[in-house]
Amino acid sequence: MVKTNVHFPTDINLLWDAVRKAIELTYQLCTKYGILGWRQFAYNLKIIKKFYRAAQQSKKARGKDVKQKQKVHDGIKQAHQSYVDLSLYYLTKVTQTIKDIEKNCHINLVDVVLIDEIKKFVAHGQRQINQIIRRVINEEKIPHNEKVFSLFEPHTEWINKGKLGVFVELGLKVCIVEDQNQFILHQKVMMQTVDSDISLLMAQETKTMFNNLESMSYDRGFYSSKNREELQKMLEKVALPKRGRHSQKDNQIEASEGYQKAKQKHSAVESAINALDVHGLDRCPDKGLTGFERYVALAIVARNIQRIGAILQKKRQRKLLLRKRRERRALLLGEQIKKAA
Repeated sequence: MVKTNVHFPTDINLLWDAVRKAIELTYQLCTKYGILGWRQFAYNLKIIKKFYRAAQQSKKARGKDVKQKQKVHDGIKQAHQSYVDLSLYYLTKVTQTIKDIEKNCHINLVDVVLIDEIKKFVAHGQRQINQIIRRVINEEKIPHNEKVFSLFEPHTEWINKGKLGVFVELGLKVCIVEDQNQFILHQKVMMQTVDSDISLLMAQETKTMFNNLESMSYDRGFYSSKNREELQKMLEKVALPKRGRHSQKDNQIEASEGYQKAKQKHSAVESAINALDVHGLDRCPDKGLTGFERYVALAIVARNIQRIGAILQKKRQRKLLLRKRRERRALLLGEQIKKAA
């Protein structure tokens, strides 16, 4: 799991991101073309943020009895409605300003790209306004597939870890294949992909690069009956634990000697994951999906180079140890000869 460089997403802070960027970029464009109306953009942002904070703080209020709880509930709705109304006003103003610039100004190619960026942020803001109204005002539950977790890193996924203390992380999963010498042979960034969909593909691509690949061991999440059958045709030994209830045949497969040997070596991959986390792959600072994939690939290369260095250092330490042992034996032998003389 590699985290993207994003803050924790809520619909109200994503709306703030969208409105803030739309206004800031519109001000830059208006300054360049001499368009009036956005001179006080910094003050406008300050007012919008005040309404955003009010909506944010309203959720922390608590009531003791039914009457107070209803008052708090109404206050939350009112704070969100005011924030939404103000944001919609400025997004509408941004849209009108962009239309005026497109109609009355001679725009170069660089500014065409900037206008497209502004329109994207306006669209993001309108979507978040719609979701806030549905969630808070209409008390509707927003489906997970309609949610966006970052405006700046849209490839970010909401990943439930299922671990104590770390319930969820924001980023993308990365699948790696490690050999017996702790070198990472292959990696793939997983977008909208579950583990069982990629297990066969990873084996095929690794086998193409390394023809002498004979066995592979997987986590339980990579299992499917089809995957096991196809992998057994491709490899001599496959350790792919089954999820759920086991049949007698499943128990026999997982009790076999070859399966157990392959499975015992699987835990070594956890050290590679930890090493990648410690050396910078815990969070990706690069922008965009292309930057994310590049950063992951470079981190894998760096890890393999580090592994080469560790092997060379171990060899050197072994040579120094053997040399010290020989010197110690020679010294003891010299002392024994002197005593005998």
